[in-house]
Amino acid sequence: MKIAQYYDHDRIRLGKVEDDLLIPMDFPGTMIDFITSPSSWKTEGRPLPLEGTRFAPPVRTPSKIIAIGLNYLDHIQESKGEIPNIPILFSKFPNSLIGHRDQIAWQTSVTKKVDFEAELAVIIGKKVSQGEKTGGMKAVFGYACANDVSARDLQFSDGQWVRGKSLDTFCPLGPWIVTRDHIRDPHALRITCLLNGRIMQDSNTGNMIFRLPDLLAFLSNHFTLLPGDVILTGTPSGVGAFRSPPIYMKDGDRVVVEIEKIGKLENSCRVR
Repeated sequence: MKIAQYYDHDRIRLGKVEDDLLIPMDFPGTMIDFITSPSSWKTEGRPLPLEGTRFAPPVRTPSKIIAIGLNYLDHIQESKGEIPNIPILFSKFPNSLIGHRDQIAWQTSVTKKVDFEAELAVIIGKKVSQGEKTGGMKAVFGYACANDVSARDLQFSDGQWVRGKSLDTFCPLGPWIVTRDHIRDPHALRITCLLNGRIMQDSNTGNMIFRLPDLLAFLSNHFTLLPGDVILTGTPSGVGAFRSPPIYMKDGDRVVVEIEKIGKLENSCRVR
């Protein structure tokens, strides 16, 4: 099942995606409410065309957005990094979340080097702790496309990554969540990023160094994962910072993250 959050005038509602339509759901709560209590709902009302729908982030208020750094070998090679012995973790704050077709916006007084990173996002469906590996995948509610937008000048100058990763609008997520039962193998999905129609990243989630069962076990051994938490699982090679010459996003650019069996997450750029 594909489930989205969308704007109905000034209200955010849930909808079920079927083909090119969004079918409103009779459910009074948020996506996190649905994740924790999914049993009592039904579709209602007139189906809406996806093209005319204004999407919200599929999760708006997660307790955590956890990102994994250097989780694809080809990205490590292009960045001249070293293969990590354990997952490299950083966070993005919920203020960075935006939805499909929202604008990635920044001020040149804050950053002048804004990069793209296509990533598979994992949405947690139930509380998991104490490093569960056996059965840990049952804690996954579903998957979404994500763009780990990065202010490289801030990231590299700080020596740590949080500030450069957490500016407002720097975590596009969506366009919807595809539930776990519809993705047979999350490590066999083509993942791409296009900038103004040009393919910049083209890889497969099978190239992850740390795969999802190991990531979930590692993360939950250190802190409890809660329903609605978002895990960004790393990006493959092709990011703008390590190209020659570097390619950074600019005003008016359009960036598309596409993941096989999930969908396309598209955003434009606005520089103030």
